[in-house]
Amino acid sequence: MIPNEEKKIREKLKQKTWNEIKTNDSWAIFKIMSEFVDGYEKLSRIGPCVSVFGSARTKPGEKYYELAEKISYKLTQHGYGVITGGGPGIMEAGNKGAHRGGGVSVGLNIELPFEQHDNPYIDKDKNLEFDYFFVRKVMFVKYAQGFVAMPGGFGTLDELFEAITLIQTKKIGKFPIILVGTEFWGGMMDWIKATLLEKYGNVSPKDMDLFHLVDTDEEVVSIINNFYKQHHLSPNF
Repeated sequence: MIPNEEKKIREKLKQKTWNEIKTNDSWAIFKIMSEFVDGYEKLSRIGPCVSVFGSARTKPGEKYYELAEKISYKLTQHGYGVITGGGPGIMEAGNKGAHRGGGVSVGLNIELPFEQHDNPYIDKDKNLEFDYFFVRKVMFVKYAQGFVAMPGGFGTLDELFEAITLIQTKKIGKFPIILVGTEFWGGMMDWIKATLLEKYGNVSPKDMDLFHLVDTDEEVVSIINNFYKQHHLSPNF
């Protein structure tokens, strides 16, 4: 049995902690609002861009680092800027390719306990910092004319499926979503088709058209360009 006095102390501590949580939540609203306002103001001026996702652990010289840089460079030559998560790995490669191509190079950084730090290829006035993942993801989607998903981990999967879900549910307009690397994404695509679609019917056949699986930089640029030509749009809309 817990003595009554100790029960009272525990209850007081519990109540204090809960009150602190509620107070912190209330004040956090202003921080969240400031991140949205800052993001909207800065990104509304960047022009048409493609978001490039992928692992922070991919090293320079590795296959997908070099391919991400090449893709981003070619995108700039067709009138698109590049948005990345602003960190190392694939993100650095994306910003590096955009920088090399003379295009817009945006970094949406977030404070993490490991892996994340600014890369040196982001335009100085287009390097944004976020505390909240959900605010950051809004920026990735709202200001992108396409998504290019390179091999990555949980963060890449999170961003990829958020974009697919928003388009599937018509919460945002349709734009190209491109998965690069058959050897990496092929197993997941097979599972989606065999399990989600055919076995359980949890997605529709038309949902399989929401994304593309490719292996080359030429395919990425071609898919994005063809999409906007078909919709009578250009990179400068």
